[in-house]
Amino acid sequence: MTQITLTINGQPRTIEAPPLKRLLDVLREDLHLTGAKEGCGEGECGSCSVLLNGELVNSCLVPILQAEGAHITTIEGIASNEKLHPIQQCFLEQGGAQCGICTPGMILATHHLLEKYPQPNLLQIQEGLAGNLCRCTGYTRIFQAVQQASKTPGTNSVPSPI
Repeated sequence: MTQITLTINGQPRTIEAPPLKRLLDVLREDLHLTGAKEGCGEGECGSCSVLLNGELVNSCLVPILQAEGAHITTIEGIASNEKLHPIQQCFLEQGGAQCGICTPGMILATHHLLEKYPQPNLLQIQEGLAGNLCRCTGYTRIFQAVQQASKTPGTNSVPSPI
C-alpha cells in the first residue's frame, strides 16, 4: 500500500492504495465517484475520461501512483450546487446523452476542447472527441451539443470548491 496525496474536484485528498491500482478504480471504489465509467478497460473508448492536471486522460490507464500531487477533475466536479454545468445542459437539450456510459467522458472531452478552441469548427470537434466512442447517438447530437456549448457563456468554467 502507498499513501497518495492529490486534489480531486478541488478537494485535497490522501488515500492509501496499491501503487498500480488504476485511477478509475480508486475514483469509483474508494472515493465513490462513479461518474467515470469503465467501458473497455483498454483506453479505447473514453468512458473513463477525467482531467488530470488539465489534460484529458483515460483513468483506466493511469496507475494511482502516477496521480501523486495531481489535480483531477471528474464529471462530479464540473457541476455546481446541483446545477448542471452549461456543457451538461447543452448535452441534455440536444439529446447528446442517451444510455449514459460515454456521456461523462464526452462532456469532459468537450470541456477540454472548448478550453483550447472556444469556437471550434466541425473538424476540431470531431478531432477533440475522437478518443470517445458512443454506440447510441451516431454523434450528430453530440456534435450539436458541443456547437451549442461553444456559444453558451460559462462553458469553460469549473466551479470553485466550497
